[in-house]
Amino acid sequence: MTLERATQFGAAWNSHDAEKVASFFAENGEYHASFGPELLGASYVGRDAVRRGVKAFFDRFPDGRFEDLQVFVTGDRGTFEWTFVATGADGKLVATHGCDLLEFAGDKVKKKNAFRKQRVAA
Repeated sequence: MTLERATQFGAAWNSHDAEKVASFFAENGEYHASFGPELLGASYVGRDAVRRGVKAFFDRFPDGRFEDLQVFVTGDRGTFEWTFVATGADGKLVATHGCDLLEFAGDKVKKKNAFRKQRVAA
């Protein structure tokens, strides 16, 4: 994985195109969302499941966007650090700071494991 390709993967999340995002994953890739019923959040394994998980994320946050994306790649591992901004269910703007731990297989994403911190307006 190159820094350039990993940066393209990060930018793809702002396209709201689940097919485009899923195309970066290995056939047996894993996406662990930062929320969901499991300890790892909602987990999606395999490109088709990843596509469904990414689509569910886009459906939940139709105006969401990642800002201040910082990308790091070292060998077969990498990280994203970002601020996600979206309108919450209550109509208020929500800003969430988070990161993804990434594992790569060649130029494909083997695993994306998301973590977040959320600011709640008083």
